[in-house]
Amino acid sequence: MRALLPVVLGVSLLVGCVSSGEYEKKVSELQKQSATLAGTEKALADATAERDALRKQLDDSTALVGELTQKLEKLGQNVDRLTGEKGKLSITLADAKLRLDELRKQEAAAEARAATFRALVQRLHAMIDSGQLKVVIRNGLMLIDLPNDVLFDSGRVDIKPAGKAALAQVAQALAAIPDREFVVAGHTDNVPIRTGRFPSNWELSTARAVEVVNFLVANGMKPEVLAASGYGEFSPVAANDSADNRGRNRRIEIVLQPNLSELPALNVAQTGT
Repeated sequence: MRALLPVVLGVSLLVGCVSSGEYEKKVSELQKQSATLAGTEKALADATAERDALRKQLDDSTALVGELTQKLEKLGQNVDRLTGEKGKLSITLADAKLRLDELRKQEAAAEARAATFRALVQRLHAMIDSGQLKVVIRNGLMLIDLPNDVLFDSGRVDIKPAGKAALAQVAQALAAIPDREFVVAGHTDNVPIRTGRFPSNWELSTARAVEVVNFLVANGMKPEVLAASGYGEFSPVAANDSADNRGRNRRIEIVLQPNLSELPALNVAQTGT
Protein backbone atom coordinates (compact mmCIF):
# COMPACT_ATOMS: atom_id res chain seq x y z
CA MET A 1 0.00 0.00 0.00
CA ARG A 2 2.91 2.40 0.65
CA ALA A 3 3.98 1.97 -2.98
CA LEU A 4 0.71 3.57 -4.11
CA LEU A 5 1.52 6.95 -2.55
CA PRO A 6 4.13 8.16 -5.11
CA VAL A 7 1.91 6.93 -7.90
CA VAL A 8 -1.07 8.84 -6.58
CA LEU A 9 1.05 11.97 -6.13
CA GLY A 10 2.40 11.69 -9.62
CA VAL A 11 -1.01 11.28 -11.10
CA SER A 12 -2.31 14.23 -9.12
CA LEU A 13 0.50 16.49 -10.33
CA LEU A 14 0.11 15.44 -13.91
CA VAL A 15 -3.56 15.96 -14.15
CA GLY A 16 -3.48 19.10 -12.03
CA CYS A 17 -7.07 18.51 -11.16
CA VAL A 18 -6.63 18.26 -7.35
CA SER A 19 -6.03 21.23 -5.07
CA SER A 20 -3.24 21.29 -2.49
CA GLY A 21 -5.71 20.84 0.37
CA GLU A 22 -7.38 17.89 -1.21
CA TYR A 23 -4.01 16.40 -1.96
CA GLU A 24 -2.87 16.57 1.64
CA LYS A 25 -6.21 15.13 2.76
CA LYS A 26 -5.78 12.22 0.42
CA VAL A 27 -2.25 11.68 1.60
CA SER A 28 -3.39 11.69 5.22
CA GLU A 29 -6.14 9.18 4.49
CA LEU A 30 -3.72 6.93 2.67
CA GLN A 31 -1.26 7.11 5.52
CA LYS A 32 -4.02 6.18 7.99
CA GLN A 33 -5.10 3.29 5.79
CA SER A 34 -1.47 2.18 5.54
CA ALA A 35 -1.07 2.30 9.33
CA THR A 36 -4.35 0.40 9.80
CA LEU A 37 -3.23 -2.22 7.31
CA ALA A 38 0.10 -2.58 9.04
CA GLY A 39 -1.67 -3.05 12.40
CA THR A 40 -3.99 -5.58 10.83
CA GLU A 41 -1.06 -7.51 9.35
CA LYS A 42 0.66 -7.55 12.75
CA ALA A 43 -2.52 -8.66 14.49
CA LEU A 44 -2.94 -11.36 11.86
CA ALA A 45 0.65 -12.43 12.36
CA ASP A 46 0.19 -12.47 16.13
CA ALA A 47 -3.04 -14.39 15.79
CA THR A 48 -1.36 -16.87 13.47
CA ALA A 49 1.51 -17.30 15.89
CA GLU A 50 -0.91 -17.75 18.76
CA ARG A 51 -2.89 -20.25 16.71
CA ASP A 52 0.26 -22.17 15.87
CA ALA A 53 1.30 -22.16 19.51
CA LEU A 54 -2.13 -23.36 20.57
CA ARG A 55 -2.10 -26.00 17.83
CA LYS A 56 1.27 -27.23 19.10
CA GLN A 57 -0.07 -27.31 22.62
CA LEU A 58 -3.11 -29.18 21.38
CA ASP A 59 -0.94 -31.65 19.48
CA ASP A 60 1.28 -32.11 22.53
CA SER A 61 -1.76 -32.55 24.77
CA THR A 62 -3.29 -35.02 22.33
CA ALA A 63 -0.07 -36.98 22.26
CA LEU A 64 0.12 -36.90 26.06
CA VAL A 65 -3.48 -38.04 26.34
CA GLY A 66 -2.77 -40.89 23.96
CA GLU A 67 0.34 -41.89 25.88
CA LEU A 68 -1.47 -41.71 29.20
CA THR A 69 -4.37 -43.68 27.77
CA GLN A 70 -1.99 -46.45 26.67
CA LYS A 71 -0.29 -46.46 30.04
CA LEU A 72 -3.62 -46.57 31.84
CA GLU A 73 -4.84 -49.40 29.63
CA LYS A 74 -1.63 -51.31 30.24
CA LEU A 75 -1.81 -50.56 33.94
CA GLY A 76 -5.42 -51.65 33.99
CA GLN A 77 -4.50 -54.93 32.34
CA ASN A 78 -1.69 -55.42 34.84
CA VAL A 79 -4.00 -54.58 37.71
CA ASP A 80 -6.58 -57.07 36.44
CA ARG A 81 -3.89 -59.71 36.09
CA LEU A 82 -2.43 -58.96 39.49
CA THR A 83 -5.91 -58.94 41.01
CA GLY A 84 -6.57 -62.35 39.51
CA GLU A 85 -3.24 -63.66 40.77
CA LYS A 86 -3.95 -62.17 44.18
CA GLY A 87 -7.30 -63.94 44.27
CA LYS A 88 -5.72 -67.27 43.39
CA LEU A 89 -2.96 -66.77 45.95
CA SER A 90 -5.53 -65.86 48.59
CA ILE A 91 -7.45 -69.06 47.90
CA THR A 92 -4.24 -71.10 47.97
CA LEU A 93 -3.19 -69.44 51.21
CA ALA A 94 -6.57 -70.10 52.81
CA ASP A 95 -6.39 -73.77 51.74
CA ALA A 96 -2.85 -74.03 53.08
CA LYS A 97 -3.93 -72.57 56.43
CA LEU A 98 -6.81 -75.03 56.65
CA ARG A 99 -4.49 -77.89 55.80
CA LEU A 100 -1.96 -76.66 58.37
CA ASP A 101 -4.65 -76.48 61.04
CA GLU A 102 -5.78 -79.99 60.17
CA LEU A 103 -2.21 -81.28 60.29
CA ARG A 104 -1.74 -79.67 63.70
CA LYS A 105 -4.90 -81.38 64.93
CA GLN A 106 -3.70 -84.70 63.53
CA GLU A 107 -0.31 -84.18 65.13
CA ALA A 108 -1.96 -83.49 68.50
CA ALA A 109 -4.17 -86.57 68.07
CA ALA A 110 -1.15 -88.70 67.15
CA GLU A 111 0.68 -87.48 70.24
CA ALA A 112 -2.39 -88.30 72.35
CA ARG A 113 -2.48 -91.82 70.88
CA ALA A 114 1.23 -92.23 71.53
CA ALA A 115 0.76 -91.09 75.13
CA THR A 116 -2.10 -93.56 75.59
CA PHE A 117 0.01 -96.33 74.08
CA ARG A 118 2.96 -95.54 76.36
CA ALA A 119 0.71 -95.42 79.42
CA LEU A 120 -0.92 -98.74 78.53
CA VAL A 121 2.44 -100.41 77.99
CA GLN A 122 3.64 -99.02 81.30
CA ARG A 123 0.62 -100.39 83.17
CA LEU A 124 0.89 -103.82 81.54
CA HIS A 125 4.67 -104.09 81.23
CA ALA A 126 4.90 -107.00 83.69
CA MET A 127 2.39 -109.04 81.69
CA ILE A 128 4.10 -108.04 78.44
CA ASP A 129 7.46 -109.16 79.79
CA SER A 130 6.00 -112.50 80.91
CA GLY A 131 4.45 -113.13 77.47
CA GLN A 132 0.87 -113.10 78.71
CA LEU A 133 -0.11 -110.42 76.23
CA LYS A 134 1.16 -107.88 73.69
CA VAL A 135 0.24 -104.24 73.15
CA VAL A 136 0.53 -103.50 69.42
CA ILE A 137 -0.63 -101.21 66.63
CA ARG A 138 -2.31 -103.22 63.89
CA ASN A 139 -4.00 -101.68 60.84
CA GLY A 140 -3.80 -98.28 62.51
CA LEU A 141 -5.57 -99.51 65.66
CA MET A 142 -4.14 -99.85 69.16
CA LEU A 143 -4.96 -103.21 70.69
CA ILE A 144 -4.10 -105.74 73.36
CA ASP A 145 -3.37 -109.19 71.94
CA LEU A 146 -4.03 -112.02 74.37
CA PRO A 147 -3.04 -115.51 73.22
CA ASN A 148 -6.05 -117.83 73.26
CA ASP A 149 -4.17 -120.58 75.07
CA VAL A 150 -3.77 -118.30 78.10
CA LEU A 151 -7.52 -117.79 78.26
CA PHE A 152 -9.29 -120.90 76.93
CA ASP A 153 -8.85 -124.60 76.45
CA SER A 154 -9.43 -125.93 72.94
CA GLY A 155 -13.04 -125.70 71.86
CA ARG A 156 -14.10 -124.17 75.22
CA VAL A 157 -15.42 -120.74 76.24
CA ASP A 158 -14.79 -120.97 79.98
CA ILE A 159 -11.94 -118.65 80.98
CA LYS A 160 -9.11 -120.50 82.70
CA PRO A 161 -7.86 -119.31 86.10
CA ALA A 162 -4.65 -117.95 84.62
CA GLY A 163 -6.70 -116.14 82.01
CA LYS A 164 -8.92 -114.58 84.67
CA ALA A 165 -5.89 -113.28 86.54
CA ALA A 166 -4.56 -111.72 83.33
CA LEU A 167 -7.91 -110.21 82.36
CA ALA A 168 -8.39 -108.71 85.83
CA GLN A 169 -5.18 -106.72 85.38
CA VAL A 170 -6.25 -105.73 81.87
CA ALA A 171 -9.62 -104.51 83.16
CA GLN A 172 -7.88 -102.35 85.75
CA ALA A 173 -5.59 -100.83 83.12
CA LEU A 174 -8.38 -100.15 80.62
CA ALA A 175 -10.70 -98.64 83.22
CA ALA A 176 -8.07 -95.96 83.81
CA ILE A 177 -8.27 -94.78 80.18
CA PRO A 178 -10.97 -92.09 79.96
CA ASP A 179 -13.32 -91.45 77.05
CA ARG A 180 -12.58 -94.69 75.23
CA GLU A 181 -14.64 -97.53 73.84
CA PHE A 182 -13.30 -101.04 73.36
CA VAL A 183 -14.14 -103.93 71.08
CA VAL A 184 -13.32 -107.43 72.27
CA ALA A 185 -12.69 -109.53 69.16
CA GLY A 186 -12.39 -113.31 69.11
CA HIS A 187 -10.22 -115.08 66.51
CA THR A 188 -9.53 -118.73 65.72
CA ASP A 189 -7.27 -120.72 63.46
CA ASN A 190 -8.65 -122.42 60.36
CA VAL A 191 -9.25 -125.81 61.95
CA PRO A 192 -13.03 -126.29 61.57
CA ILE A 193 -15.31 -126.94 64.52
CA ARG A 194 -18.74 -128.52 64.18
CA THR A 195 -20.61 -129.07 67.42
CA GLY A 196 -24.19 -128.54 68.43
CA ARG A 197 -23.25 -125.30 70.21
CA PHE A 198 -20.63 -124.11 67.75
CA PRO A 199 -21.40 -125.07 64.15
CA SER A 200 -18.46 -122.91 62.96
CA ASN A 201 -15.52 -120.91 64.25
CA TRP A 202 -17.62 -117.75 64.02
CA GLU A 203 -19.87 -118.93 66.84
CA LEU A 204 -16.90 -120.07 68.90
CA SER A 205 -14.94 -116.83 68.46
CA THR A 206 -18.00 -114.68 69.20
CA ALA A 207 -18.90 -116.67 72.31
CA ARG A 208 -15.37 -116.29 73.67
CA ALA A 209 -15.49 -112.51 73.01
CA VAL A 210 -18.78 -112.23 74.90
CA GLU A 211 -17.33 -114.23 77.79
CA VAL A 212 -14.38 -111.83 78.03
CA VAL A 213 -16.69 -108.78 77.91
CA ASN A 214 -18.74 -110.18 80.80
CA PHE A 215 -15.60 -110.78 82.81
CA LEU A 216 -14.29 -107.25 82.20
CA VAL A 217 -17.60 -105.75 83.30
CA ALA A 218 -17.54 -107.92 86.43
CA ASN A 219 -14.09 -106.50 87.15
CA GLY A 220 -14.97 -102.84 87.03
CA MET A 221 -15.32 -101.81 83.39
CA LYS A 222 -18.43 -99.97 82.22
CA PRO A 223 -20.59 -102.10 79.92
CA GLU A 224 -21.44 -99.09 77.72
CA VAL A 225 -17.81 -98.82 76.58
CA LEU A 226 -17.54 -102.50 75.56
CA ALA A 227 -18.60 -104.49 72.52
CA ALA A 228 -18.01 -108.09 71.40
CA SER A 229 -17.34 -109.48 67.93
CA GLY A 230 -16.21 -112.74 66.38
CA TYR A 231 -14.05 -113.08 63.26
CA GLY A 232 -13.61 -116.85 63.23
CA GLU A 233 -10.60 -117.80 61.13
CA PHE A 234 -11.03 -114.92 58.66
CA SER A 235 -8.64 -112.36 60.14
CA PRO A 236 -5.40 -114.27 60.68
CA VAL A 237 -2.11 -112.65 61.68
CA ALA A 238 -0.08 -115.54 60.28
CA ALA A 239 -0.44 -118.31 57.71
CA ASN A 240 -2.15 -121.38 59.15
CA ASP A 241 0.68 -123.59 57.98
CA SER A 242 2.21 -124.64 61.29
CA ALA A 243 1.23 -125.30 64.88
CA ASP A 244 2.99 -122.13 66.03
CA ASN A 245 1.22 -119.97 63.45
CA ARG A 246 -2.16 -121.49 64.21
CA GLY A 247 -1.47 -120.72 67.88
CA ARG A 248 -0.83 -117.08 66.96
CA ASN A 249 -4.14 -116.90 65.12
CA ARG A 250 -6.09 -118.24 68.13
CA ARG A 251 -6.37 -115.06 70.17
CA ILE A 252 -8.52 -112.44 71.86
CA GLU A 253 -7.91 -108.82 70.81
CA ILE A 254 -9.14 -105.87 72.83
CA VAL A 255 -9.21 -102.96 70.40
CA LEU A 256 -9.10 -99.36 71.62
CA GLN A 257 -11.55 -97.53 69.41
CA PRO A 258 -10.25 -94.17 68.14
CA ASN A 259 -11.88 -90.99 69.41
CA LEU A 260 -13.56 -88.72 66.88
CA SER A 261 -10.86 -86.11 67.54
CA GLU A 262 -8.28 -88.61 66.29
CA LEU A 263 -9.99 -89.11 62.95
CA PRO A 264 -9.09 -86.87 59.97
CA ALA A 265 -11.57 -84.22 58.91
CA LEU A 266 -14.12 -85.35 56.32
CA ASN A 267 -12.69 -83.16 53.54
CA VAL A 268 -9.20 -84.59 54.17
CA ALA A 269 -10.53 -88.15 54.18
CA GLN A 270 -12.39 -87.51 50.91
CA THR A 271 -9.26 -86.22 49.15
CA GLY A 272 -7.25 -89.15 50.40
CA THR A 273 -4.50 -86.90 51.77
